[in-house]
Amino acid sequence: ENAWTFWFDNPQGKFRAVAWGSTIHPIHTFSTVEDFWSLYNNIHHPSKLNVGADFHCFKDKIEPKWEDPICANGGTWTISCGKGKSDTFWLHTLLALIGEQFDFGDEICGAVVSVRKNQERVAIWTKNAANETAQISIGKQWKEFLDYKDSIGFVVHEDAKRFGKAAKNRYTV
Repeated sequence: ENAWTFWFDNPQGKFRAVAWGSTIHPIHTFSTVEDFWSLYNNIHHPSKLNVGADFHCFKDKIEPKWEDPICANGGTWTISCGKGKSDTFWLHTLLALIGEQFDFGDEICGAVVSVRKNQERVAIWTKNAANETAQISIGKQWKEFLDYKDSIGFVVHEDAKRFGKAAKNRYTV
């Protein structure tokens, strides 16, 4: 149903004094399964990315930024895992997104995998944080698709901007 764009955030930009978001670049837009696999099979998986790197897959015409009007009122569901453990979560998340597996798929903007020094994170970004029914459904379905047993939390983008790491989960499943 949707075209999707892969974006990469250059890890070198995180260490220089540059405006946030200026290092995020679109890589390729795809709209078929064949295009997805031809790209996915020729890029580094998260476990091979440099510390500080972010790899995004968002619906076409949506930028992976809180400031994008489509993302501005949304939030993120996030799963954290140990170093080198996000490859499977990332692939299964991508397949669920592009395969339109979510009941509230219209509420989803995209996903990001973030590689950090002590952990990796996979997150799904959504459009409307106030739509509790959609958010809870997305979180529960995502856990089911990944066979993930621990609880996950949903943080509203506006809260994350305002409170940083101290932002509280709006929803937990």
